[in-house]
Amino acid sequence: MSARPEAMVECVPNFSEGRDAGVVAALVAAVSGVSGVFLLGQTADVDHNRCVLTFAGPPEAVLDAALAAARVAVERIDLATHTGVHPRIGALDVLPFVPLEGAPMGLCVELAERAAKRLWEDLGVPCFLYEAAARTAVRRNLAFVRSPRAGAPDVGLGRHPSAGCTAVGARKFLIACNVNLASGDLSVAKAIAREVRESSGGLPCVKALGLELHSRGIVQVSMNLTDFEVTPLHVAFQAVRDAAAARGVRIEGSELIGFIPRRAIEAARGVDLRWENFRDDMVLETRWERVRSGAL
Repeated sequence: MSARPEAMVECVPNFSEGRDAGVVAALVAAVSGVSGVFLLGQTADVDHNRCVLTFAGPPEAVLDAALAAARVAVERIDLATHTGVHPRIGALDVLPFVPLEGAPMGLCVELAERAAKRLWEDLGVPCFLYEAAARTAVRRNLAFVRSPRAGAPDVGLGRHPSAGCTAVGARKFLIACNVNLASGDLSVAKAIAREVRESSGGLPCVKALGLELHSRGIVQVSMNLTDFEVTPLHVAFQAVRDAAAARGVRIEGSELIGFIPRRAIEAARGVDLRWENFRDDMVLETRWERVRSGAL
Protein backbone atom coordinates (compact mmCIF):
# COMPACT_ATOMS: atom_id res chain seq x y z
CA MET A 1 0.00 0.00 0.00
CA SER A 2 1.58 3.26 -1.13
CA ALA A 3 1.90 6.20 1.23
CA ARG A 4 3.52 9.60 1.04
CA PRO A 5 7.18 9.55 2.13
CA GLU A 6 6.29 11.63 5.20
CA ALA A 7 3.42 9.34 6.20
CA MET A 8 2.90 9.09 9.96
CA VAL A 9 1.14 6.37 11.91
CA GLU A 10 -0.07 6.26 15.49
CA CYS A 11 0.02 3.15 17.68
CA VAL A 12 -1.91 2.76 20.95
CA PRO A 13 -1.01 -0.57 22.58
CA ASN A 14 -2.87 -1.62 25.73
CA PHE A 15 -0.91 -3.75 28.19
CA SER A 16 -2.29 -5.81 31.07
CA GLU A 17 -0.22 -4.08 33.74
CA GLY A 18 -1.06 -0.88 35.57
CA ARG A 19 0.28 -1.51 39.08
CA ASP A 20 3.96 -2.39 38.68
CA ALA A 21 5.74 0.89 37.91
CA GLY A 22 8.87 -0.99 36.89
CA VAL A 23 7.08 -2.91 34.15
CA VAL A 24 5.37 0.24 32.88
CA ALA A 25 8.74 2.04 32.80
CA ALA A 26 10.28 -0.85 30.85
CA LEU A 27 7.48 -0.69 28.28
CA VAL A 28 7.99 3.06 27.90
CA ALA A 29 11.75 2.62 27.56
CA ALA A 30 11.29 0.00 24.83
CA VAL A 31 9.21 2.40 22.76
CA SER A 32 11.37 5.45 23.47
CA GLY A 33 14.48 3.55 22.44
CA VAL A 34 13.40 3.31 18.80
CA SER A 35 14.75 6.11 16.63
CA GLY A 36 12.12 8.24 14.89
CA VAL A 37 9.29 7.38 17.26
CA PHE A 38 7.60 10.09 19.32
CA LEU A 39 6.11 8.93 22.62
CA LEU A 40 3.05 11.14 23.00
CA GLY A 41 1.84 9.87 26.35
CA GLN A 42 1.09 7.08 28.77
CA THR A 43 -1.64 6.23 31.26
CA ALA A 44 -1.89 3.52 33.91
CA ASP A 45 -4.75 2.50 36.18
CA VAL A 46 -4.53 0.26 39.22
CA ASP A 47 -8.16 -0.90 39.18
CA HIS A 48 -8.10 -1.76 35.50
CA ASN A 49 -4.53 -3.02 36.02
CA ARG A 50 -3.79 -1.73 32.55
CA CYS A 51 -1.53 0.80 30.88
CA VAL A 52 -1.88 2.47 27.53
CA LEU A 53 0.99 3.97 25.53
CA THR A 54 0.47 6.36 22.64
CA PHE A 55 3.27 6.89 20.14
CA ALA A 56 3.63 7.94 16.53
CA GLY A 57 6.15 8.17 13.75
CA PRO A 58 7.05 6.69 10.36
CA PRO A 59 5.40 3.30 9.75
CA GLU A 60 8.51 1.13 10.01
CA ALA A 61 9.71 2.81 13.19
CA VAL A 62 6.29 2.49 14.78
CA LEU A 63 6.20 -1.23 13.93
CA ASP A 64 9.66 -1.70 15.48
CA ALA A 65 8.60 0.13 18.64
CA ALA A 66 5.42 -1.93 18.96
CA LEU A 67 7.39 -5.17 18.71
CA ALA A 68 10.02 -3.95 21.18
CA ALA A 69 7.32 -3.22 23.75
CA ALA A 70 5.62 -6.54 22.99
CA ARG A 71 8.81 -8.38 23.88
CA VAL A 72 8.89 -6.65 27.28
CA ALA A 73 5.23 -7.51 27.87
CA VAL A 74 5.77 -11.19 27.07
CA GLU A 75 8.83 -11.35 29.34
CA ARG A 76 7.34 -9.50 32.32
CA ILE A 77 3.54 -9.90 32.37
CA ASP A 78 1.92 -13.18 33.38
CA LEU A 79 -1.81 -13.47 32.82
CA ALA A 80 -1.94 -16.43 35.21
CA THR A 81 -1.39 -14.03 38.12
CA HIS A 82 -3.10 -10.97 36.62
CA THR A 83 -6.14 -9.43 38.27
CA GLY A 84 -8.06 -6.35 37.16
CA VAL A 85 -11.54 -5.21 36.22
CA HIS A 86 -10.82 -4.62 32.53
CA PRO A 87 -11.42 -7.50 30.06
CA ARG A 88 -8.21 -8.86 28.48
CA ILE A 89 -6.93 -11.74 26.41
CA GLY A 90 -3.23 -10.99 26.51
CA ALA A 91 -0.25 -9.40 28.22
CA LEU A 92 -0.17 -7.15 25.17
CA ASP A 93 -3.93 -7.12 24.97
CA VAL A 94 -4.63 -4.79 22.06
CA LEU A 95 -2.31 -3.42 19.38
CA PRO A 96 -4.05 -0.95 17.05
CA PHE A 97 -2.43 1.06 14.24
CA VAL A 98 -4.09 4.37 13.36
CA PRO A 99 -3.45 6.41 10.18
CA LEU A 100 -2.23 9.97 10.68
CA GLU A 101 -0.57 12.30 8.17
CA GLY A 102 -0.32 10.88 4.66
CA ALA A 103 -1.13 7.31 5.73
CA PRO A 104 -4.04 5.40 4.15
CA MET A 105 -5.91 2.86 6.23
CA GLY A 106 -4.55 0.12 3.96
CA LEU A 107 -1.05 0.87 5.22
CA CYS A 108 -2.18 0.32 8.81
CA VAL A 109 -3.82 -2.96 7.79
CA GLU A 110 -0.47 -4.09 6.37
CA LEU A 111 1.30 -3.07 9.58
CA ALA A 112 -1.24 -5.02 11.63
CA GLU A 113 -0.75 -8.14 9.52
CA ARG A 114 3.04 -7.87 9.74
CA ALA A 115 2.92 -7.25 13.48
CA ALA A 116 0.72 -10.32 14.02
CA LYS A 117 3.09 -12.45 11.97
CA ARG A 118 6.11 -11.24 13.98
CA LEU A 119 4.36 -11.67 17.33
CA TRP A 120 3.73 -15.30 16.49
CA GLU A 121 7.06 -16.11 14.83
CA ASP A 122 9.32 -14.19 17.23
CA LEU A 123 7.46 -14.42 20.54
CA GLY A 124 5.03 -17.30 20.16
CA VAL A 125 1.98 -15.07 20.77
CA PRO A 126 -1.04 -15.98 18.62
CA CYS A 127 -3.04 -13.05 17.26
CA PHE A 128 -6.55 -12.11 16.26
CA LEU A 129 -6.99 -9.42 13.59
CA TYR A 130 -9.76 -6.89 14.26
CA GLU A 131 -11.42 -3.72 12.91
CA ALA A 132 -10.14 -2.84 9.41
CA ALA A 133 -7.57 -5.67 9.56
CA ALA A 134 -10.20 -8.34 10.30
CA ARG A 135 -10.36 -11.28 7.91
CA THR A 136 -14.02 -11.94 8.70
CA ALA A 137 -16.79 -9.42 9.34
CA VAL A 138 -17.61 -10.74 12.80
CA ARG A 139 -14.03 -10.21 13.97
CA ARG A 140 -14.11 -6.50 13.25
CA ASN A 141 -15.63 -6.17 16.72
CA LEU A 142 -13.04 -6.30 19.51
CA ALA A 143 -15.66 -7.45 22.00
CA PHE A 144 -16.31 -10.52 19.85
CA VAL A 145 -12.59 -11.26 19.62
CA ARG A 146 -12.43 -11.23 23.41
CA SER A 147 -15.44 -13.54 23.78
CA PRO A 148 -15.41 -17.37 24.00
CA ARG A 149 -17.06 -17.40 20.56
CA ALA A 150 -13.94 -16.03 18.89
CA GLY A 151 -12.52 -19.46 18.10
CA ALA A 152 -8.98 -20.03 16.86
CA PRO A 153 -6.61 -17.07 16.30
CA ASP A 154 -6.04 -15.71 12.79
CA VAL A 155 -2.27 -16.03 13.16
CA GLY A 156 -0.66 -18.78 15.22
CA LEU A 157 -2.10 -21.54 17.35
CA GLY A 158 -3.57 -21.85 20.82
CA ARG A 159 -2.46 -19.46 23.53
CA HIS A 160 0.94 -18.37 24.84
CA PRO A 161 1.28 -19.95 28.33
CA SER A 162 1.79 -16.64 30.14
CA ALA A 163 1.06 -13.92 27.57
CA GLY A 164 -2.19 -15.25 26.08
CA CYS A 165 -3.14 -13.75 22.72
CA THR A 166 -3.10 -10.28 21.20
CA ALA A 167 -5.76 -8.47 19.20
CA VAL A 168 -3.96 -6.58 16.43
CA GLY A 169 -5.90 -4.11 14.34
CA ALA A 170 -6.11 -1.05 12.14
CA ARG A 171 -8.74 1.53 13.00
CA LYS A 172 -9.80 5.14 12.98
CA PHE A 173 -9.01 7.36 15.94
CA LEU A 174 -10.78 6.09 19.06
CA ILE A 175 -11.75 8.18 22.08
CA ALA A 176 -11.52 6.28 25.37
CA CYS A 177 -13.14 7.84 28.41
CA ASN A 178 -14.57 6.82 31.75
CA VAL A 179 -17.55 8.41 33.47
CA ASN A 180 -17.32 7.88 37.21
CA LEU A 181 -20.52 7.60 39.21
CA ALA A 182 -21.11 8.71 42.81
CA SER A 183 -22.23 5.19 43.67
CA GLY A 184 -20.76 1.88 44.69
CA ASP A 185 -23.55 -0.10 43.03
CA LEU A 186 -22.03 -2.04 40.14
CA SER A 187 -25.47 -3.05 38.85
CA VAL A 188 -26.22 0.62 38.17
CA ALA A 189 -23.04 1.09 36.11
CA LYS A 190 -23.74 -2.09 34.17
CA ALA A 191 -27.34 -1.05 33.46
CA ILE A 192 -26.23 2.38 32.19
CA ALA A 193 -23.51 0.83 30.03
CA ARG A 194 -26.08 -1.53 28.55
CA GLU A 195 -28.39 1.40 27.84
CA VAL A 196 -25.83 3.52 25.98
CA ARG A 197 -23.77 0.98 24.03
CA GLU A 198 -24.52 0.18 20.42
CA SER A 199 -24.58 -3.61 20.83
CA SER A 200 -27.54 -3.30 23.21
CA GLY A 201 -29.47 -0.88 21.00
CA GLY A 202 -27.92 2.34 22.30
CA LEU A 203 -25.73 4.92 20.61
CA PRO A 204 -23.94 4.01 17.37
CA CYS A 205 -20.18 3.57 17.55
CA VAL A 206 -20.24 3.45 21.36
CA LYS A 207 -18.87 0.54 23.39
CA ALA A 208 -19.44 0.60 27.14
CA LEU A 209 -18.84 -1.49 30.25
CA GLY A 210 -19.84 -1.04 33.86
CA LEU A 211 -16.80 -1.49 36.11
CA GLU A 212 -15.98 -1.22 39.80
CA LEU A 213 -13.15 1.00 41.09
CA HIS A 214 -12.15 -0.69 44.34
CA SER A 215 -9.51 1.94 45.11
CA ARG A 216 -12.13 4.71 45.15
CA GLY A 217 -15.18 2.82 46.34
CA ILE A 218 -17.20 3.86 43.27
CA VAL A 219 -18.26 2.46 39.92
CA GLN A 220 -17.79 3.77 36.40
CA VAL A 221 -19.09 3.52 32.89
CA SER A 222 -16.04 2.91 30.71
CA MET A 223 -16.58 3.88 27.07
CA ASN A 224 -14.83 3.61 23.72
CA LEU A 225 -16.12 5.87 20.95
CA THR A 226 -15.03 4.20 17.73
CA ASP A 227 -16.23 7.08 15.51
CA PHE A 228 -16.67 10.41 17.29
CA GLU A 229 -18.08 11.97 14.14
CA VAL A 230 -21.05 9.60 14.34
CA THR A 231 -21.56 9.87 18.11
CA PRO A 232 -19.65 12.84 19.55
CA LEU A 233 -18.09 12.61 22.99
CA HIS A 234 -20.46 15.10 24.57
CA VAL A 235 -23.48 13.18 23.28
CA ALA A 236 -22.21 9.94 24.85
CA PHE A 237 -21.40 11.75 28.10
CA GLN A 238 -24.86 13.33 28.27
CA ALA A 239 -26.48 9.95 27.64
CA VAL A 240 -24.63 8.49 30.63
CA ARG A 241 -25.42 11.54 32.76
CA ASP A 242 -29.12 11.37 31.94
CA ALA A 243 -29.28 7.61 32.48
CA ALA A 244 -27.59 8.05 35.87
CA ALA A 245 -29.92 10.89 36.86
CA ALA A 246 -32.91 8.71 36.00
CA ARG A 247 -31.61 6.27 38.61
CA GLY A 248 -30.95 8.94 41.21
CA VAL A 249 -27.18 8.85 40.75
CA ARG A 250 -24.96 11.86 40.09
CA ILE A 251 -21.76 12.02 38.07
CA GLU A 252 -18.55 12.09 40.12
CA GLY A 253 -16.42 13.09 37.14
CA SER A 254 -14.98 11.86 33.88
CA GLU A 255 -11.52 10.74 32.77
CA LEU A 256 -9.90 10.88 29.36
CA ILE A 257 -7.64 7.93 28.54
CA GLY A 258 -4.98 8.91 26.04
CA PHE A 259 -5.71 11.68 23.59
CA ILE A 260 -8.63 13.37 21.87
CA PRO A 261 -8.80 15.13 18.49
CA ARG A 262 -9.24 18.90 18.56
CA ARG A 263 -12.47 18.62 16.56
CA ALA A 264 -14.05 16.48 19.28
CA ILE A 265 -13.25 19.06 21.96
CA GLU A 266 -14.50 21.91 19.78
CA ALA A 267 -17.76 20.03 19.15
CA ALA A 268 -18.28 19.76 22.91
CA ARG A 269 -17.74 23.45 23.59
CA GLY A 270 -20.26 24.68 26.16
CA VAL A 271 -20.84 21.22 27.65
CA ASP A 272 -19.38 20.55 31.09
CA LEU A 273 -17.81 17.10 30.69
CA ARG A 274 -16.78 17.08 34.37
CA TRP A 275 -13.17 16.28 33.55
CA GLU A 276 -11.01 15.05 36.42
CA ASN A 277 -7.77 14.86 34.47
CA PHE A 278 -8.03 16.90 31.26
CA ARG A 279 -5.08 19.04 30.16
CA ASP A 280 -4.67 20.97 26.93
CA ASP A 281 -1.78 18.73 25.88
CA MET A 282 -4.20 15.77 25.83
CA VAL A 283 -5.51 17.24 22.58
CA LEU A 284 -3.77 15.12 19.96
CA GLU A 285 -2.78 17.93 17.61
CA THR A 286 -1.43 20.07 20.47
CA ARG A 287 0.65 17.23 21.86
CA TRP A 288 1.89 16.24 18.42
CA GLU A 289 2.98 19.81 17.63
CA ARG A 290 4.81 20.19 20.94
CA VAL A 291 6.59 16.85 20.76
CA ARG A 292 7.74 17.33 17.18
CA SER A 293 8.97 20.86 17.89
CA GLY A 294 10.96 19.66 20.88
CA ALA A 295 8.89 21.74 23.30
CA LEU A 296 8.34 18.63 25.46
